Amino acid sequence: MAQTDALLTKQPAPQTVPACELPRKLYDVARNTGANTSSGLATAGFRTAKYLVDEWFQNCYARYHQAFADRDQSERQRHESQQLAAETEALARCTQEDSTRRVGERLQDTHCWKSELQRQVDELVAETDLLLAQKQRLQCALDATAAPFSIATDNLQCRERRQHPDLVRDHVEMELLQEAELIRNIQELLKRTIMQAVNQIRLNRGHKETCEMDWSDKVEAYAIDETCAGYHNQSAQVRVYPHSTRLQESASTPETWAKFTQENLHRAERERLASVNLRELIDCILRDTAEDLRLQRDAVNLAFERRCEELEDTLHKLEQHLHKTLREIADQERNVAALKQAITDKEAPLKVAQTRLYQRSHRPNVELCRDNAQFRLVSEVEELNLSLAALREKLLEAEQSLRNLEDTRMSLEKDIAVKTNSLFIDRQKCMAHRTRYSSVLQLAGYQ
Repeated sequence: MAQTDALLTKQPAPQTVPACELPRKLYDVARNTGANTSSGLATAGFRTAKYLVDEWFQNCYARYHQAFADRDQSERQRHESQQLAAETEALARCTQEDSTRRVGERLQDTHCWKSELQRQVDELVAETDLLLAQKQRLQCALDATAAPFSIATDNLQCRERRQHPDLVRDHVEMELLQEAELIRNIQELLKRTIMQAVNQIRLNRGHKETCEMDWSDKVEAYAIDETCAGYHNQSAQVRVYPHSTRLQESASTPETWAKFTQENLHRAERERLASVNLRELIDCILRDTAEDLRLQRDAVNLAFERRCEELEDTLHKLEQHLHKTLREIADQERNVAALKQAITDKEAPLKVAQTRLYQRSHRPNVELCRDNAQFRLVSEVEELNLSLAALREKLLEAEQSLRNLEDTRMSLEKDIAVKTNSLFIDRQKCMAHRTRYSSVLQLAGYQ
């Protein structure tokens, strides 16, 4: 044992080599040959290939170092494995947390844009409803102009039935023509405005659908990201998808994604503002057209009233003249009768005077004298003839005056009938029909 220890102490100390760098060595079998080796028949059975003692110790030390190196390498590997596992665990946890955070940020961005889209859709829906109400007002206002136009054309047609000389282009007719032209222009304006409102409603609905599609996509993406944000290592729904990291060619970038929604919102807001401006324009149009029609209606009514006053005044004067003419006709008829009676009354004295002259012309001889009686009878006959001629001339004048009075009476009666007919048309037909004129609220589009 002591010799073994001495041999062990005499062995050169092996150089310290790091276990991880110790090379593995294969030892060859040493041959028992040389000067100090035994040989002969006696050792014939023991002459085999054997290791030397030094080789044996070297082999033991090699085993020691190999075991130490393996253990050290194993420990280092275990340490490195544990450290790598810890680092990868921390890295995986950190990466997963960062991914979860980024998914959460994406959820916030998606929710923000989704809220903006929802707000824009709600505003477009509300604005479209308001514009639809304005369009309905326009349609009601257009329908309400049918009655005034019918009244104006009916008034014009009724006044065409006036008789001469009342069939004149008076101030009432000019106002009626102006009213009919104004109503036609207003109807054309309302129709154009209705078409403009219809186009704007179509644009509003189109952009609303675009925003709704974008909103629907974001709702679906939000649900997917929300589901992804809820996944963890113990989730039962997780699977292995080897090709999930492959990017799709149609995938958008965050810039194009945000720009797409911004452009949708911008266009929708632009159309909404255009719709607001159109509604304000419709308000102005309805207010102005209703006011114009009201003013024109008042102007026509005022013209009718003045014309009716003129007709009534003229009719009253004509009736007064007719009354005076009838009275004068009666007086003239009595005058004609008196003149005829006067002529009749003058015939008897003339016959008497002529008879006297005739009888006295039969006086005999010298008795046929031109005495005062003869001269007086002759002058009497002449005076009576002159009186009769004057009475007959005056009778002719009286009869002509009577005929003139009769013609005047007929003309006055005809003119009174014409004026009565004109007054009936203007007051009983036209002005009574104008009481059915649409109200200002109806012309403004309110039912």
